[in-house]
Amino acid sequence: MQPTETVLRGCGDKPTSPGLLANPLDFISEDHLRERQICAVIERLATATSLDPQAITSVLRFLNEELNVHLRDEAEDLFPLLSRRCTQEDAIEGAITRIRADQDEAMRLLPQVRAMLAGCLDDGVDLTVEERAVLTKFAGHVRRHVIAENAILLPIARVRLTQVDLRTLSKHMRSRRGLPDLLEAIHAE
Repeated sequence: MQPTETVLRGCGDKPTSPGLLANPLDFISEDHLRERQICAVIERLATATSLDPQAITSVLRFLNEELNVHLRDEAEDLFPLLSRRCTQEDAIEGAITRIRADQDEAMRLLPQVRAMLAGCLDDGVDLTVEERAVLTKFAGHVRRHVIAENAILLPIARVRLTQVDLRTLSKHMRSRRGLPDLLEAIHAE
């Protein structure tokens, strides 16, 4: 690992730094680290013997503020760009289909996960056995799609996407987060 990579790489315990949006694939990779960290917290909550309000709050913030934006980055920009740029030998459509299936299942469970965790905070009542199983299932779907994206999509994206594609991806990701386009930010200084 080069020294600059160490500075950029976080531990996943905080939202991804907007400074990484200049390189959108690095930002997505860092977001994946964040997702894995949250999955670990969710799995700890699913097996914990007592409530951890701080951990629950952290997970709810991630689910309410970060996850949907990240999934939109992929669904609205990354996946279509890959579909346009990849060759038939990349077999990207099959990989995207498998990843979307896990994302869709996680999103189907998301309202239930949010409600269960918010209920724990509101009522101070521990999770039931069934709720713990839902948390574990949710974390499994999130983790599987992250693994597939890291192992398949991001390496191909680094080879196939053009500089124009990456600038467009960065611009859309910044816009989704209410940030100015990188060129606008530079000219504003």
